[in-house]
Amino acid sequence: MRRPLVAGNWKMNGTRASVAELTESLRMQDMPTSVEVVVFPCALHVMQVVDGLNGAAIDVGAQDCAADVGFGAFTGEESATQLLDSGCEWVLVGHSERRLIFGESDDVVSKKFVSALECGLTPVLCVGETLEQRQAGKTVEVVARQLAHVLAQAGVQAFGRAVVAYEPVWAIGSGLTASPQQAQEVHAAIRAQLASEDQRIADGIRLLYGGSVKAENAAELFGMADIDGGLIGGASLKANDFGAICRAAGN
Repeated sequence: MRRPLVAGNWKMNGTRASVAELTESLRMQDMPTSVEVVVFPCALHVMQVVDGLNGAAIDVGAQDCAADVGFGAFTGEESATQLLDSGCEWVLVGHSERRLIFGESDDVVSKKFVSALECGLTPVLCVGETLEQRQAGKTVEVVARQLAHVLAQAGVQAFGRAVVAYEPVWAIGSGLTASPQQAQEVHAAIRAQLASEDQRIADGIRLLYGGSVKAENAAELFGMADIDGGLIGGASLKANDFGAICRAAGN
C-alpha cells in the first residue's frame, strides 16, 4: 500500500514574519498520521522552517538544487549537499516554471535528479504538458519523453527513492484543474512506463497530481487509482486549506 503524500510548494512567497505565522499554524493542524506531508519554502526560509517545524510530522524540502553536488564557483546556486546540511530532506526537480521560465532542459533536470539522490535527498520529479501540447493530443508523449530522459540517465532503480509529480502546465495557478479522469489517464501512463522497466518500482512509486488542487476537489482527485497525493501551490500558503487537503488524502 502506497502511503499518500501531500507536498506544499510555497514558491517565491513569504517574509520571515509570514513564514513564522504559517509554520505555527501548520503545527496546529490536525494532520492524519497516514499521510506524509512536506513543505517547500524558498531557499531563504528553509532553515527557519526546519526550526519552526521541529518535532512536527512535516518534512521540509527545497524548490530546486544545482546540477553539481558539493561546493564550487556557481554564484546564486545551492547544491543538494548544502540543502541537506540545512535540514532539507526533499527537493523539487524540473518544475514547469523552472523548465519554461528559466529554460531548464531535460538534460539539466536529469542531472539535478541524480545530484539530489547522490546527496541523500528525495527528488520530486515534475513532468507535464502545456495547453498547446494537450490540445495537439501530445500529453502522454510529452510526459513520457520527460520521464524517459531521467530514466536514461538515472536508471529505473533510482525511482525507488523518488516521487513523480504530474502537473499540467495549463492548470498551474490558473484555477483550471484536470478532471480526475484526465489526471488518472496520465498517472496510469507514467506507472505503465516505469512498469515496462521494473514492475516492483512502478507498484511502489508515489505519483502526485499538481495543478490548482483545492480542498473542494482534492478528495475526488486522490480517489483515483494511480494518484497518491498532490503537489499543492497556492493552497499550501493557507494552513487551514492545506490541512484540509492533507485530511482528504488521508481519507
